Amino acid sequence: MNVKGTVFTTTKATVIEAFGEQRWISFMAKLAQKDKYFKNNIIMSITLIPLDKTVIFFDELIDECFNGDKNAYVMFGMVGAKFGLSPKGPYQSYLLTKDIKQFVESALPKLWETYYDAGIVTTRLENNVVYVKITGFPIKHVYYEKLLMGFFKQTLKVFGKKSIATMVRSLTKGDDDIYFKYELKDS
Repeated sequence: MNVKGTVFTTTKATVIEAFGEQRWISFMAKLAQKDKYFKNNIIMSITLIPLDKTVIFFDELIDECFNGDKNAYVMFGMVGAKFGLSPKGPYQSYLLTKDIKQFVESALPKLWETYYDAGIVTTRLENNVVYVKITGFPIKHVYYEKLLMGFFKQTLKVFGKKSIATMVRSLTKGDDDIYFKYELKDS
């Protein structure tokens, strides 16, 4: 499984904005010493990054800049959605539909496919609750659960719907899939 380089470039911009370019350069130098993938590759928004390298990248970044606080993954998911769906973002066309059911059941799975080349996302909207199920993951890691929870929550917010997110099932807790529930609130 691979992750589109947009995840990397968005994270880079976020870290530089928050901590400065020198902190980013220092972080990447340390990362390149630990894993030659980050020394030998130029990562652009169209680059397909192997899943295990993305996990290493985020784990090291969270340790370096956020004192190991795994809740920072949620923030990176939210920042990624906000950037990708912004008026100047690469995926803002997904917001062209104005019907919440169509957006949830059609656009959200397509949005997944713009970032990942494997795994399956199924979504549905019932009684003002959005259900997101992700299957076919080769790695069980907190990165996905927290980052993706934040990503889908922010995606709904950009669409105009606030929500309360709940993780129903978790790979890291032994389930066979990731399953989120987003209870929509008045915007």
